[in-house]
Amino acid sequence: MAARPRTLPAAIAPVLVGTAAAAQWLGHLPRWGAFVAALVGSIFIQIGTNLANDYSDAKRGADTTDRLGPVRVTSAGLVTPQRVMTATWIAFAVAVACGIYLATVAGVVILVIGVFSIAAGVLYTGGPRPYGYAGLGEVFVFLFFGLVAVNGSYYAQLEHLDPLPLGLSISVGFLATAILVVNNVRDLETDRRAGKMTSAVRIGRANAVNLYRLLVIGAFLVLPVSLLGGENGSALPLIGLLAAPMAIKPMRAMANHTDGPALNGALAGTGALLGAFSLLVTAGLLISS
Repeated sequence: MAARPRTLPAAIAPVLVGTAAAAQWLGHLPRWGAFVAALVGSIFIQIGTNLANDYSDAKRGADTTDRLGPVRVTSAGLVTPQRVMTATWIAFAVAVACGIYLATVAGVVILVIGVFSIAAGVLYTGGPRPYGYAGLGEVFVFLFFGLVAVNGSYYAQLEHLDPLPLGLSISVGFLATAILVVNNVRDLETDRRAGKMTSAVRIGRANAVNLYRLLVIGAFLVLPVSLLGGENGSALPLIGLLAAPMAIKPMRAMANHTDGPALNGALAGTGALLGAFSLLVTAGLLISS
């Protein structure tokens, strides 16, 4: 429960897209070891971040019994805080091990990226001045689950960067950020009472819903522009646009509902949208490689 598996598409999607973009550039399948290490490392950074968030929000009183989201194990007393923190550091240790392997393959820059990603995950709701409580969570997600993860996965294969993964990382980052916007809209009232000044609390529900729309629509608008940076100019990755109808239901839920079940459904739907979009783009990139 504390690992929050519904959020894992945000960790898996950028690695798939970044690696597939590298395969298109190479014209053949990528370094499998680097791909597996990047994928496992990304997943465990996400899990570690979720566990750290569960612990820190409970400590700060943000996860109360009247929240609309799923039960948080620390605040509910299902798991002791000490065990949650132990699990957190185990998850991050797995991620560091993957980073050490990647450093042997693609250089120390990958390990540095991993360390910064872990630090960002811990400081999201932990530390003396958590930036998640200052309305900067969306910036973190876009940066680390979009720009850093896609381009980092590409770099782990080729050890250089190109315009294509940069453009694709914006699309992936927008959809990953949209997941957090749903979460913050759902928890708006309980976050406000706890003093957690997320972007939704700061700009209000209506503006947060508009931000969600802009992020989702923007992801699909950026995709064709991104492909202009591709080496072979293939239009096959445009099949990612086929995922667009999946955005309709969560968009409607965000606009018309304030209850927990509907917004939890929107959260799951946005995660599924990111997953489908990324899988289709990945397939297009690999077929055209």
